[in-house]
Amino acid sequence: MNKLDNILLKAGNIEVRIATSEQEIIAAQKLRYRVFYEEMGAKPSLEMAKQRRDFDDFDLICDQMIAFDTTKSGDDAVVATYRLLLEEKISNLHGFYSFQEFDLRNFHNDYFQGLMKGRQLLELGRSCVREDYRSNNIIQLMWRAIVRYIVRHNVGCLFGCASLAGVIQGDLELPLSYLYHKYKTPDAFNIPALPNRYQKMNYFEWDDIDRSKAKRQLAPLVRGYARLGCYIGDGAVIDEQFNTTDVLILLLVDRLRETTPQLFEGT
Repeated sequence: MNKLDNILLKAGNIEVRIATSEQEIIAAQKLRYRVFYEEMGAKPSLEMAKQRRDFDDFDLICDQMIAFDTTKSGDDAVVATYRLLLEEKISNLHGFYSFQEFDLRNFHNDYFQGLMKGRQLLELGRSCVREDYRSNNIIQLMWRAIVRYIVRHNVGCLFGCASLAGVIQGDLELPLSYLYHKYKTPDAFNIPALPNRYQKMNYFEWDDIDRSKAKRQLAPLVRGYARLGCYIGDGAVIDEQFNTTDVLILLLVDRLRETTPQLFEGT
């Protein structure tokens, strides 16, 4: 497939498309390294630090969605990225990155499959934006591109790990409690953290939560998913490598159409 086939959208100087070459994937990995390891303090392997790239085996099967500034060239042109893993690319649920932290089995129960209506899952991950491009405009463009991608690939549900900065549980009790009470996945398709990694989320009763303060303490990405109508799995997971506490985000495409119909205009 050539570059023209992979273009998802253009807006001004920004073009969003699926990477078509090893060089573009490497550029996305370099951006991920800059954001996750240099800015956010994640712990790279020796090889990652040597190459100054964030990479793993999932990069071999994922699509890399990249936003390019067409006025620039080389690595400088890459300003944002998302890693996308379609269900059709793996043999079973164990093949998703999130399976390292969360029990995904309820994705295959009868109730959830009824909601899916024959469509497939899409796992989102490794989302980041270069510091000087962090604006609502870039995030909106990335999401409009994701919507075009999910329509193209018959996706019924988006999901993935999203992170809250820090692993000191006491600092996160308020936002975790807020997410638990307001967004927890329904029992019919609950996605819990794996038993050996499960961290409690429900520290406060709903009436005891300072909701404005809790929302301010959420990572911007998590706030964005919440506005789109996401659910949150039961239980958090501490990621020592990235110095974060992860929650499982689940977003049904039919629900996304209801909450943000404008994203689907022109698809």
